[in-house]
Amino acid sequence: MQLQIKGKNVEMDDAIRSYAEEKLGKLERHLADPTKVELELSLEKNPSIADNHVAEATIWTKGPTLRARESSADWRVSIDELVSKLERQAKRYQNRRRNHHPHGNSGPRPARDVAIERTRGIPVIPGEPEPAIVKTKQFAVKPMTPEEAVLQLELIGHDFFVFRNSEAGEVAVVYRRRDGNFGLIEPQP
Repeated sequence: MQLQIKGKNVEMDDAIRSYAEEKLGKLERHLADPTKVELELSLEKNPSIADNHVAEATIWTKGPTLRARESSADWRVSIDELVSKLERQAKRYQNRRRNHHPHGNSGPRPARDVAIERTRGIPVIPGEPEPAIVKTKQFAVKPMTPEEAVLQLELIGHDFFVFRNSEAGEVAVVYRRRDGNFGLIEPQP
């Protein structure tokens, strides 16, 4: 496992670095593939934010990219909660790899199983609540510019907005970022 630790708005001391390395090292048993792990520790400078010690990690595997973010009033607590969240994700990924072909090579899988796998993407770990689609919504995807889409996003008060980019002709998504700005997701040609 290749580990990279970065600090943003904070000086990285050896104690926190070694603590993070020790805790993230626990993930290695769940991730057999050669993986790259990037941990970023940052300090929110806003005095009104009590949980200002933020730990954010991204794990690149051969399969999915695992990502988590946790914040608290202490680095160690943030790192512990982050590792706990990443362990759950890694176990799901490990379980998914193990059960990738639950019916073996006995022929095609039932369409229902394939639909469920596409819907959820990740199998459920026993003892954890089963994720479910609780609402379905349909709407017309109207052509507009990204700037118009941001305006619509602000008007409806959601975190994201799906639209057809009138400039590119493709379906795209604008979303509100944590820093208050907006992001645009476009399909790759």
